Amino acid sequence: MVRVAELRARNVDFWDGAAPGWIRHAERQDALGRPLGAAAIDRLRVGPGIRVLDVGCGCGGTTAELAAAVGPAGVAVGVDLSEAMVAAARLRFPGSRFVTGDIETMGVVPGAPFDVVFSRMTMMLLADPVAGFTTIARSLHPGGQLAATVFRDAGAVPWLSAAVLGAAPHVGDLPPLPLGDEPGPFAFADPARITRVLAAAGFGDVLVERLDVTLDTPDTPDLVAEWLIEVGPAGAAYRDAALGARASARSGAARLLARFRTPGAGYRLPTGLWLVTAELD
Repeated sequence: MVRVAELRARNVDFWDGAAPGWIRHAERQDALGRPLGAAAIDRLRVGPGIRVLDVGCGCGGTTAELAAAVGPAGVAVGVDLSEAMVAAARLRFPGSRFVTGDIETMGVVPGAPFDVVFSRMTMMLLADPVAGFTTIARSLHPGGQLAATVFRDAGAVPWLSAAVLGAAPHVGDLPPLPLGDEPGPFAFADPARITRVLAAAGFGDVLVERLDVTLDTPDTPDLVAEWLIEVGPAGAAYRDAALGARASARSGAARLLARFRTPGAGYRLPTGLWLVTAELD
């Protein structure tokens, strides 16, 4: 438990530092990052009158999309660890409902019970995923459905390491690399672990499907490099660096990202995901 407490504290510190980048690029993340969660939304078949929970809502774009789908007869609630990002979400989407809190420790999410749960790229970031998904299970109706996405492995997301490695020599110290099952982008690379976590939290009919998507961006190397740096592990160090160092970091990232670029057309960033679906027993 001491180790879990340390990882939770590390998560809070990381997202406090990461939040300004996510807020700054919220519109870009909503538009360009939509393929990261689109298949999970489609799988849930969210429609009018449904009560839906969005775990790891960030700056609110996915929650607002879900709220539009469920309409005035339904409910969409977004929950996120970052107080700053939830505040930004409330400003961006004043008609939607957002909650700040740690899904691992909050017991039941306000607004429960829900019919379905959506999560885009959050499962692998939990310090104690069994605790997190136990909270989700307590917040669902019996028979409620879950659909989520996570990264597969580093080789399936080559642009992520390119952005970090390109920026790293020009900025300050980066957060420690996650080890083993510690929270991080590839903590759920092993689909067997996903199944174990969900089963331990009370879910059945777990299905982990391979999914390949592409993030298409405009041909704006400096902006694309900055976006990927700021929403990644180098974001806080980048923002603390001097102007010249930030320019060098963008140039370094753009150089390593060039293999994904077609001049005049833009970037095509290949992204390997697991699409995870389950039902509460």
